[in-house]
Amino acid sequence: MSSTSGIILAISLIIIMFGMGLSLTIADFRRILIYPKAIFVGLTSQIIILPIIGYLIAIGLNLSPTIAIGIMLLASCPGGATSNMLTHLAKGDLALSVSLTAIASLLSIFTIPLILQFALSEFSNQNQIINIDAFTMMKQLLVIVIFPVVIGMVVKRTSPSFAIKMDKPIKIMSTIIFVLVILGVIYSIKDVFISYLNEAGLPSLMLNITTMTLGFLFAILLKLSKPQAISISIESGIQNGTLAITIATISLNNVEYAIAPSIYGLLMFVTGAFIIIFRKSLGAN
Repeated sequence: MSSTSGIILAISLIIIMFGMGLSLTIADFRRILIYPKAIFVGLTSQIIILPIIGYLIAIGLNLSPTIAIGIMLLASCPGGATSNMLTHLAKGDLALSVSLTAIASLLSIFTIPLILQFALSEFSNQNQIINIDAFTMMKQLLVIVIFPVVIGMVVKRTSPSFAIKMDKPIKIMSTIIFVLVILGVIYSIKDVFISYLNEAGLPSLMLNITTMTLGFLFAILLKLSKPQAISISIESGIQNGTLAITIATISLNNVEYAIAPSIYGLLMFVTGAFIIIFRKSLGAN
């Protein structure tokens, strides 16, 4: 991917994260004290269980290094604005979803470099070893993830009417950007896309369905409410695909690592829609 494309992708993610910031307040972070059990379960599902499932899928299906690293990259990313939208439509606990997205995004500065370093050392073959500078990646994540969120929160606090006015347009723009990013990745590897689709499709779908199912069961087992369980399920299975693609193309400088996140980004809307339809057919409670 060219440097110009990388800059455009980074700017796109900054816009998306700024939009997320416009929907956040300090109260969203305080919920970790108000609802510690739900927050703990959600973060455990996202930060610990999700990467473990990704690793088990990668070794269980004997994936190629490229797809295995892409799956692990995806599993290291937090939820995003899409998970909040799907939670709202599925009648989950939206406040919990937003809080988990916000806190996991902050923690991702530290967890993404660690998980990626493990994935690269575990799956890269001897001719493909790539070292990452964890500190450099942390700085990149600060610039394209944390700073835009903080700026969005500041704007919301100082000009709430503007934040409310811009909420819907930025969400629409974020969705369009996300689709364009996926299409851009597919176009850049169009000659080998079908072969990658055959290999990455099944593990991407397995990661999505398995993590959503385990997130829900984990929450129910620990006696959380059904709306809370729905939120944790979606936060566990709907990852920030744009962030994963950005890291693959900018931090790792390898667009092929973005294949699994791109395919996952398409599949997650299908499974997300299924949850919404299922919840509405039963009647949310």
